[in-house]
Amino acid sequence: MSTETEKVIADLIAFRDQRQWQDFHTLTNLSRALGLEASEVEKIFLWKENDQALTQQDKTELKFELADVLTYAYYMCEKLKVDPNEIVEAKLAQNKKRHWQFEQKRGTK
Repeated sequence: MSTETEKVIADLIAFRDQRQWQDFHTLTNLSRALGLEASEVEKIFLWKENDQALTQQDKTELKFELADVLTYAYYMCEKLKVDPNEIVEAKLAQNKKRHWQFEQKRGTK
């Protein structure tokens, strides 16, 4: 695990422990929290036609919502005793071997 990743997780654990939230940080609860935060990311895009419709305020909010998602993902990685960067790289290696077929939209109405 990189020193930076270790520091971020250590900071998160210290924050959690200072507030005595350990008992609430089960994988089930963390999974639910992660899902809720992911929906907050989606909410920023509600009624937007495309990425260009994002305002600067939207982008600022998006960064903080992504931070919330990452926070819960890091907490889950710590619980599972896995390195987040290693599992992302492992999944990327799997995906590189996969072949997806996408339907291309053609001027249909």
